[in-house]
Amino acid sequence: MKANDRFHKIDKDFRNPYARDRDRIIHSGSFRKLEYKTQVFLNQEGDFFRTRLTHSIEVSQIARSITSHLRLNESLAEAIALAHDLGHTPFGHIGGDTLDECLKEEGFKNGFEHNFQSFRVVSSIEKRYKDFNGLNLTFATLEGILKHSYPYKKSFLPEIIDEQFNLETHPSIEAMVVDRADEIAYMSHDIDDGINSGLISFDDLKESELIQEVLAKVEQEGISEDEDEMFRYRFSSHLINHLVYSLIEYSKERIDNSEILSATLDSKTELPIGFEPKLETEIKKLKKLLFSKLYQHKDIMVKMFAGKQAIKGLYNGLTEEPKMLPEFYCKQLQNRKKHRVIADYIASMSDRYALSFYNEMYGKL
Repeated sequence: MKANDRFHKIDKDFRNPYARDRDRIIHSGSFRKLEYKTQVFLNQEGDFFRTRLTHSIEVSQIARSITSHLRLNESLAEAIALAHDLGHTPFGHIGGDTLDECLKEEGFKNGFEHNFQSFRVVSSIEKRYKDFNGLNLTFATLEGILKHSYPYKKSFLPEIIDEQFNLETHPSIEAMVVDRADEIAYMSHDIDDGINSGLISFDDLKESELIQEVLAKVEQEGISEDEDEMFRYRFSSHLINHLVYSLIEYSKERIDNSEILSATLDSKTELPIGFEPKLETEIKKLKKLLFSKLYQHKDIMVKMFAGKQAIKGLYNGLTEEPKMLPEFYCKQLQNRKKHRVIADYIASMSDRYALSFYNEMYGKL
């Protein structure tokens, strides 16, 4: 037998459509830039804190685990997860909020919204083909990136959304899985990063029954908080496992009903993907605790204020002198509105590039 006889003849494109979407996303420039975009801690603050890139990978891993157990499409969930943050600006949510304010102050009522920007990145801004813009992704992937779990009811006009997108309907079940996987990932890794940075401690979070329950599981392994790195790792592992298992157990019977999968959900229908009510309440309490103890910590607020000033300065400077835009964006000024071209450019920046460009404009921040 010849060696080549062992291999079946394969099609020119051997991937399923959603796997192809995933590969196109991974190889895009916008995906690579996520390595240097803030999750909570600025990228310059250390090599061990999460960035938008590591967050997206963690969301993808969690989403794949859930969809596998629920017998859903893993490749679709993976593609949506890897692309869900492509539209985020530098400096986390404060960067997007500031860019939104800048646009609205100039009378552009639609402002900036990161879900819509993520959709625009993969459907319009990325240029990988001669005859059209975007990455040529499937409808289900595009819809999941735009909507997450719910109908898209933001103020944006569907300027690049054609008639196949019904903004009033829910996206796929896989998109809903990604939305909850995103929540699981950021809660677990923000706690890990927050404790690693010394800004919070486990004692700060013990008023959460969910945290108490997970800490008890770690202590049952005979690991103490003195073993800092191992304790944090085991805590994150137990928290993620607990939430993933709980979500699967609560959701599996709901989506086993084929009518739920085929029916159009309305705004009054409880989503098929979720946690039992008591755990949902505990998750909301934990998120409020993280907001007050970590996200609004003085050290975080100082860094975010600096990022806010950088976004304002970049927007104002480029608006006053658009010739500072790179050639790729300068060419777009001929047939697109200046404010949207500038917003696209700023949103595409990494944290370090945004700060560097700001310092070049105005002197060191």
